Amino acid sequence: MSAPVLAPAVSRMVRVASGLDEAPADRARVLPVHAGLAELFPWGGLRRGSTVAIRGATSLLLALLAESTAAGSWAAVVGMPNLGVLVAAELGVAVDRLALVPKPASQFGPVVAALLDGLDLVAVAPGERFPEAQARRLSARARHRGAVLLPFGPWPGADLELTCEPGGWTGPGRGDGHLRDRTVTIHARGRGSAARPTRTSLLLPAADGSIQPMGTPEPREPRISLVG
Repeated sequence: MSAPVLAPAVSRMVRVASGLDEAPADRARVLPVHAGLAELFPWGGLRRGSTVAIRGATSLLLALLAESTAAGSWAAVVGMPNLGVLVAAELGVAVDRLALVPKPASQFGPVVAALLDGLDLVAVAPGERFPEAQARRLSARARHRGAVLLPFGPWPGADLELTCEPGGWTGPGRGDGHLRDRTVTIHARGRGSAARPTRTSLLLPAADGSIQPMGTPEPREPRISLVG
């Protein structure tokens, strides 16, 4: 497929994917997230039309897609060629409802705009030199179309920004064993109703690869800290 026709082709592909041709009143105003993440959102989940920027860990981005795709929403990830589909599935993402556009090249903006017209959630990694004016236009498009825009990295005018601060892993004992789970702390700050900073701690991933809220501490093997 040649570059000049990529964006129109994407638009045709997603037009009826998730029922975004319905009136906004006919769709749920807030898309669900994992219970352990809900307290980070003043709306209790991903509000349609919002832009939520994620910083620090792709596992958090995937965790945000999990509940909504499992409930029937469609999502896309643009500009992340190294995204692990197996990891996404382990975190609960319904990968049969996940479209991947790993390298949109010069068509990044038009492709994202077309996806926002037809899907519920669109995650993007545009790179450091993405023009601010174009970023704001994409946020406005998400707001108009009732989609959720999820930039990975800083994004001007984001309604909410989530920063994932990784902690140590549990698992290895004295030089042997397997990594089991990792504790992360997620900080949220934003504008308007999201202006008050908040945070929560989770196992991301837990031992089975899923997301789990921090409960009553159990006897654990020693934690180690890994770089990266």
